[in-house]
Amino acid sequence: MSVDLSTTFTGIRFQNPFLLASAPPTESESNILRAFDSGWGGVVTKTIGMHPVINVAGPKTKFSRYDPASGLFSMRTKSTIVHSSWNWELISDKPLDDWLPRIRRIKAAHPDRALIASIMAGSGSDKELEHWRTMATACQEAGADGLELNLSCPHMDRPDMGSNIGRDEALCSFVTQVVKEVATVPVWAKLTPATADIVVEAGAVFRGGADAVTSSNTFPSLPIIDPNTLEFEIQVDGFVSSGGLGGPAILPLSMANMSRMTRAFPDRSFSAIGGVSDFGQALNYLLLGAGTVQVCTAAMLDKAVGPNVIRKLLEGYTEFMERHADRGWKSLDDFRGLLRNRVVAQSQIRRPDDSDYQGGYDEAAEGYAAPEITERAGARED
Repeated sequence: MSVDLSTTFTGIRFQNPFLLASAPPTESESNILRAFDSGWGGVVTKTIGMHPVINVAGPKTKFSRYDPASGLFSMRTKSTIVHSSWNWELISDKPLDDWLPRIRRIKAAHPDRALIASIMAGSGSDKELEHWRTMATACQEAGADGLELNLSCPHMDRPDMGSNIGRDEALCSFVTQVVKEVATVPVWAKLTPATADIVVEAGAVFRGGADAVTSSNTFPSLPIIDPNTLEFEIQVDGFVSSGGLGGPAILPLSMANMSRMTRAFPDRSFSAIGGVSDFGQALNYLLLGAGTVQVCTAAMLDKAVGPNVIRKLLEGYTEFMERHADRGWKSLDDFRGLLRNRVVAQSQIRRPDDSDYQGGYDEAAEGYAAPEITERAGARED
């Protein structure tokens, strides 16, 4: 049977819901063209800034692996079991003026593929806010189908940039509003997991006008220390700063954040990131309510732009749709969010019949589920 894998997300038509995330694989024009040739439904550019940046001397990204034979978890083991990626790479070293002709050429070559421009500026002055407007206007005029606001980079020193915006409810809402004032294309806000409650910031950017939330960036972290050399496994001159953890290790953590947001805002749009390398993993996010899924680490490990990863995603998605054809499922919207409401408060999980659990209190506290709600929570949905 013929299966339609396309989807419409925030008004943008995607040939399939799988995107390359803003990261090293989307740094260059040649990589993005190769990604579209490989079958990715969309690409989010490496984050564009007004001015060039200079990265650290030495490695910017490495991968940690686990060796079951020795129990070793390290960036130096030869095991094939990937645990996570770790990077402290900054945004694109190409400034805005370098990116604009590239965006035009990419869209001319692939007018039917979705190109999302990731942009980032500061928030500490009117000049910085004007940078957001300038980049948004320039990228959309060059042909970008949408904008992704980087409110989440975990290793920017400036207090008015990156995740320092994303964990400030007022700032992330205001920056989103500033961009929406000039945007003629959909605007996605990419949030940071380094916050007390990501639902708060999601609500804030939606109030600022965001069309979608991308969740989320990498988790702030440090590389591990080699017990033999007493040095960090990735460092420069013996020193290291906080970087971002991604890859398989963050899949359950990112799922939890996605679940919190889709339950809080069931009618809003979310693009998921975190630990995806095949369709089974991507399906987690789709069943929780995400509308697109972005991939980074797996693509970096697969010839830079992930031709084998997208092939597996498309094959897995096609097989899944064919297998569930008897349910009448014809598109992503037919099953998106199917398990969103299966995530409930701990007090709503069924106890043994003789249990009198009251949410940890001596007696029932206001707001805890009545018995009939508890029973419904444990029942299987149709």
